[in-house]
Amino acid sequence: MPALEWIGKQAVVRHHLEVPYRILAPVPELSYGEGENLLVEGDNLEALKALLPEYRGRVRLIYIDPPYNTGNEGWVYNDNVSSPEIQAWLKKAVGPEAEDLSRHDKWLSMMYPRLRLLHELLREDGSLWMSIDDNEVHRARMLLDEIFGPQNFVATVVWERSDSPRMDASYFSVRHDYVLVYAKNKPFFRVKRLRDNGGAPSHYNRIDEHGRRYYLKPLRAMGQADRREDRPSMYYPIEAPDGSLVYPQKQDGSAGRWRWSREKLLQKQHLLEWVRGPEGWTPYYRIYYAGDQGTERPPETIWFHTEVGSNRTAAKETKEAFGGQDLFDTPKPLGLLQRILQIATNPHDGDIVLDSFAGSGTTGHAVLKQNAEDGGNRRFILVELDPRIAQNITRKRLEYAARTHGGGFRYLRLGEPLFTPDGRIREGVDYLTLARYVYYRETGEPLPETFTPPLLGVSQRGVAVYLLYNGVLKDKSPKG
Repeated sequence: MPALEWIGKQAVVRHHLEVPYRILAPVPELSYGEGENLLVEGDNLEALKALLPEYRGRVRLIYIDPPYNTGNEGWVYNDNVSSPEIQAWLKKAVGPEAEDLSRHDKWLSMMYPRLRLLHELLREDGSLWMSIDDNEVHRARMLLDEIFGPQNFVATVVWERSDSPRMDASYFSVRHDYVLVYAKNKPFFRVKRLRDNGGAPSHYNRIDEHGRRYYLKPLRAMGQADRREDRPSMYYPIEAPDGSLVYPQKQDGSAGRWRWSREKLLQKQHLLEWVRGPEGWTPYYRIYYAGDQGTERPPETIWFHTEVGSNRTAAKETKEAFGGQDLFDTPKPLGLLQRILQIATNPHDGDIVLDSFAGSGTTGHAVLKQNAEDGGNRRFILVELDPRIAQNITRKRLEYAARTHGGGFRYLRLGEPLFTPDGRIREGVDYLTLARYVYYRETGEPLPETFTPPLLGVSQRGVAVYLLYNGVLKDKSPKG
């Protein structure tokens, strides 16, 4: 198979094996609500290594939006590999040769070990989705072919990121980005089909914010015999958007009735839609097209902004999350991430979704929003390198999403390595942290969710692992 070569490759091919295992320290004051969602502050290479003992082979979907390597230095979240953190890492990992690297060499050196660890974290039926543009898409394809295998390439999705041309473009006004899709093991990977609303009857003449077709029906019962006295419990006022009270009056001025009781109105409030006419406000309710067996279709490789949103959509969503402030450049729209979640995850299987270039937190926001819409129980793990972004942008957006859609998250920070430079267990390492590490190193599998110390579990190969440490047998003396 043709191989991709670059200056510094030999130094990073096995670098992920040399990265120390670090402690993930909880930060309660930066956490929000309850739940198993995680936001990790720290270098994503070290964070991914720290996650391996618990999550190796458990992640269903990885979405990453890495630096596009455009060379633009002026953004809040630099879209290149010239940040001080990455420069320091390159010098440490690659050595003196790092001084001579082109920006493409740097990008490849940065991405390779991270993709190796991401590959390890995926389930056999999992998939990785990478957003990228023309600066590195061809190198990204070759890099992913090398790590995942070309036989596990699934698709290149073209996303229409812009909804209007740039009139100041020197050559072409670029309106697209790519999303590269690779399976961990393609025979096990299943793509969910999308609901196709194209076959709906013509009277389903409206489309909601998620692309679903519906029509409006008056909430007032429209029959001649639908009188207030026949169903008195169906006659009550409803508050219109302007605060006025609306009653179910018939056209002749007599009292009519609503189709729903007060109790049903509370249950179906999300279907209510108000229309203002010459005579004031009128309540309607949405009736959605249920579809039939012919209304599902495979996802296609061109995603238009009218379906999944654009950069303009994403900017609007981000400003809304931050109370009108424009704090983050180049976020992705929620619709784009929700489309990926709909295709590559199961709502009710507790699927884990990982994003190791978290940025503004769109992936976590999309998980909470999609769960709210389809009753799912997906979980997210986000990693953000820059402490300022992690605390002031990613975390705040996740708080907004949790308040809006329900849920919560734990904030973790990368701590010290588990072991001191001379190989001793670092003081303060708790039993569970060491147990995860030991079981993973001995078996290559995550620690069982339930175990009875000192027995940690029995691996798939039939190997039993015991850990005697930190007074587990109630004897904390040196001899014990």
